[in-house]
Amino acid sequence: MKTPLVVIVGRPNVGKSTLFNRLTKSKDAIVDDISGVTRDRIYGEAEWNGKIFRVIDTGGYVPNSEELFETAIREQVEIGLAEADAILFVTDGRLGVSPIDNDIAKILRTSSKPSFVLANKLDTPQQGMNKAEFYSFGMENVYDISALSGRNLGDFLDDLIEQLNFSDAAFEEDTRLRLAIIGKPNVGKSSLTNALLGYDRSIVTDIPGTTRDSIDSILKYYGKEIVLVDTAGLRRKSKVQENIEFYSNVRTYRALWESDVSVILLDSELGLENQDQKIIQEAVRRRKGIILAINKWDLIEKDSKTAKHYEDELRSQLGTADFIPIIFISALTKQRIYKLIDISLQIYEERSKKIPTQELNDIILDEVKKTPPPSTPNGKEIKIKYITQVGEHYPIFLFFANDNKYIPDSYKRFLEKLVRNKFGFSGVPMTISFKES
Repeated sequence: MKTPLVVIVGRPNVGKSTLFNRLTKSKDAIVDDISGVTRDRIYGEAEWNGKIFRVIDTGGYVPNSEELFETAIREQVEIGLAEADAILFVTDGRLGVSPIDNDIAKILRTSSKPSFVLANKLDTPQQGMNKAEFYSFGMENVYDISALSGRNLGDFLDDLIEQLNFSDAAFEEDTRLRLAIIGKPNVGKSSLTNALLGYDRSIVTDIPGTTRDSIDSILKYYGKEIVLVDTAGLRRKSKVQENIEFYSNVRTYRALWESDVSVILLDSELGLENQDQKIIQEAVRRRKGIILAINKWDLIEKDSKTAKHYEDELRSQLGTADFIPIIFISALTKQRIYKLIDISLQIYEERSKKIPTQELNDIILDEVKKTPPPSTPNGKEIKIKYITQVGEHYPIFLFFANDNKYIPDSYKRFLEKLVRNKFGFSGVPMTISFKES
């Protein structure tokens, strides 16, 4: 199912992060009176009247340099328009319209995307009268709100939901593997896409983030069609480095959310970095199939032990995500790139694999008896009596046990490894859950 994406834009200190926290019912975004305190990518899910949409807060992508300040905000609005299904334009209702606000409104007026002007920090109906000033933007959807207290957010969300498309027909009818190629700028995503397709669909340069448009291609592989998604960043050069990162993140996470399997591409000379770890964590959290592909392997001086040593180092960094297959490739020389597709297809099949209940219980329960869960704090024995697999789009294993609230996370990880050792599921995140027997 396609989940709409909503991007929050506006100048610093107008309450974007407060609005994000209110919509997503979280405290992920740092809120402070000092402008520009959000320093990380902020994304989450919001729900209203049974409808779920994704939200991205742009607060952390405003540079410190005053010379780049206005340019950065304008670029973020343009990026939001390119990628989002709707834009939430947050302003400070107490301070009124600023020149930057007018610049943003001018960009939004030229777009066909739904845009909503939110005059924030208006905590009372009397203060709400200030919203009249914001009609000067020439935009239809203007709301006086308080993100802090939630005032008038219901009326705004009702109208937002009406403007978003929640149709899932296209995703339900299309049974082809959706394979997202994701990673930081300049790791070779476009080069890999071109190598697989056999022609230059994507522009390739040494400048990080050279692809502007969202590119979906059809790869025909031994009679099967695969939807290949390239997720690179900006085509044009930009002096605002934060916005290259912002655009890359918006594209990356949207592609990941809508994929079946994600190839997370690393530069062999840089290895696994913090941003790669965050992408992996999000892929696991969304229960997407995952492959770690080490690109530019042809540039590494190596002997027979190099690949194994490199893989061992990566697996130590992956921690509990050690079920992810690792493959060494070169988009330039096409080394092992088709093996990458074979693994992707295997993972796609593994995600929907069902283990017969009888077989699951016969094999796993015998092992559980050898290594039972630890006793409860009062010494009572915990017994796992029955196992079944549920879930349509990824594997969920239900373990029926008494006093299951006392089963520690370490034992859950033991059970997950046990299932993987017996039944596979390489590259497939799974859920281990317990029910009272």
